[in-house]
Amino acid sequence: MKKDGHTHTELCPHGSGDSTAEMIEKAIELGFSEYCITEHAPLPKRFASEFRGNIEGLETASLKWSQLDDYFKLCANLQKKYGDVINIKVGFEVDYLPGFEKEIKQFLDEYGAQTQENILSVHFMKGADNGFWCVDYDTVEFADGFSNFLADPQNLYHRYLELIQQAVSANLGKYAPQRIGHMNLIKKYQDYFELPAKFDANNLELITSILNNIKIQMRELDFNTAGLYKPYCNEVYPGSQIMQMACEKKIPLIFGSDAHSIAEVGHGYHLTDFIEILDRK
Repeated sequence: MKKDGHTHTELCPHGSGDSTAEMIEKAIELGFSEYCITEHAPLPKRFASEFRGNIEGLETASLKWSQLDDYFKLCANLQKKYGDVINIKVGFEVDYLPGFEKEIKQFLDEYGAQTQENILSVHFMKGADNGFWCVDYDTVEFADGFSNFLADPQNLYHRYLELIQQAVSANLGKYAPQRIGHMNLIKKYQDYFELPAKFDANNLELITSILNNIKIQMRELDFNTAGLYKPYCNEVYPGSQIMQMACEKKIPLIFGSDAHSIAEVGHGYHLTDFIEILDRK
């Protein structure tokens, strides 16, 4: 089955604004049989008071609460229009935020029954001024928020991976997302800041623990090709080390283009061949 498991919509405030219907039509043209719409879920309302980064980044990070009805209506119409041609699943890319587990669970409890597939991701991390900063907004925010950690990049990686571990371990209820998004997003600007290409032994030990938990919980990993096309990343998420370890543990890696535009739908799908190679080892 040819599946794109991670895509966004015309409602995404940091997206292209391209028609979601045309994105689905592109997927059909490319021969996909399953297409997952996973828009960024609204952030907890009190999160803004703990955010220290660029306000534009916060305001464009996700759907607004007032957009949820429009989102579900859009997706329902698309399922009705294209359902005979392609299996469209609807859900959210939910942000894991330490200290906000109660709000995240409440959101999932309320809206989870209306979804078929969800992703749990980490886009924000504590940094300067003991506040949250976005790890993938731009290089300026990354430097402002995490400059204290750049001298020891393996520690920077470790802090992010600890959040992934917390996300995997969090009790988010019956509708907890089954897939962990772009597990090494912290490396989005690795070339710009000359960060290490490989995780050190300490981080690999933590990654092993994370993957063991994912395996026990029968969850999946997002095989996200978007990073390969980012100017300072040039690597798929979750990267070769994690991919190999996940394949050894028989953890499913689900292709996701993370498309925010028509052009990005199915981008890099050919790289799934490497998963098959790793699975055969």
